[in-house]
Amino acid sequence: MKKWRWVLGAGALLAAGAAVGEVKDMPGGPRVDQLNLHEGVTAIAQDIAWIHWMMLIICAIIFVCVFGVMFYSIIYHRKSRGAVPAKFHEHLGVEIAWTVVPFLIVIGMALPATRTVVAMKDTSSADLTVKVTGYQWKWGYEYVDGPAQGVKFLSNLATPHAQIIGKEPKGEFYLMEVDKPLVVPVDRKVRIVLTSNDVIHSWMVPDFGVKQDAIPGFLRDTWFRAEKTGTYRGQCAELCGKDHAFMPIVVKVVSQDDYGKWAEEQKNAAAASADDPTKEYTKEELVARGEKVFASHCVACHQANGKGIPGTFPALDGDQKYVLAPMKDQILTELNGHPGTAMPAFRDQLNDVELAAVITYTRNAWGNAGKGKDPVVQPSDVTALR
Repeated sequence: MKKWRWVLGAGALLAAGAAVGEVKDMPGGPRVDQLNLHEGVTAIAQDIAWIHWMMLIICAIIFVCVFGVMFYSIIYHRKSRGAVPAKFHEHLGVEIAWTVVPFLIVIGMALPATRTVVAMKDTSSADLTVKVTGYQWKWGYEYVDGPAQGVKFLSNLATPHAQIIGKEPKGEFYLMEVDKPLVVPVDRKVRIVLTSNDVIHSWMVPDFGVKQDAIPGFLRDTWFRAEKTGTYRGQCAELCGKDHAFMPIVVKVVSQDDYGKWAEEQKNAAAASADDPTKEYTKEELVARGEKVFASHCVACHQANGKGIPGTFPALDGDQKYVLAPMKDQILTELNGHPGTAMPAFRDQLNDVELAAVITYTRNAWGNAGKGKDPVVQPSDVTALR
């Protein structure tokens, strides 16, 4: 059922783009007029497609046979034609047939399905393990072992906000593009360990035959072995709140050599750009950095103009309770969120420099400049309240 939701959702996505020009197949994603499952680039995905067709054909044959006999009997053995019903109480051959034949059919359908389900759950002997965390509304990736061990990042929707609100034409990968894709090597068993930071999410990539829920407080795992290089796309498949539609999954499968190079680049980049939470930053540095953090993590709810969404998400422009008040409560809000509301905790998503930067930005953006207390928040202020 979840697979068909992907197909139907893809159809709606493609239809949405029809108004702005010709709609084409999305590489690694849904196709125009797609009515069937993806062929897939993993053995599991191909087995799922084969089982789907096998069961569909068996059910179709049973349907034709049962209704064919029924309509034949109705038409050619009706009372108006003088048909006389036979009178008997039992027939050993018939009873054996209608017991044995359905049993054999069920066994014939269950064996390959069971084999595939068991294979889907076998995450042993993985070549690479990646921890995936669902957030409202983005995915976090952390490489647990292998050449990229220690590399971690957040993968955010990259579709410009102007496209979402209709101010710009929709792009080729509308709502299916991210700023940082998950990168894995081809022909290697990749184990995905899933959890969630807030509500239930679901990590689904149809071309891999993978769909696994991410549940807060639990670790669940799945795996895939991509047989072809390329970029493959999926989506969160569990309704998780306001921006459920805005947390796509993009996996880039590369050669083993390219994966090694990518891992080295990521480690070097992380070392070069490591934030120092003890450093004193200027107001200008914090505001510039904070504007980027706000655009990636906050704009969907609080809006680019800081006005929020009345009745749903509070305005930051002119907010006297947190933004224009002493820094402590706003820092605690960013760290811990507000349970029971859509405000998540960012203590695990953003480091102290990023948190200080985005807080400083909100205290100096829009009409807040020069009005509140503590216009500059340093990373050390955030560290002190962790």
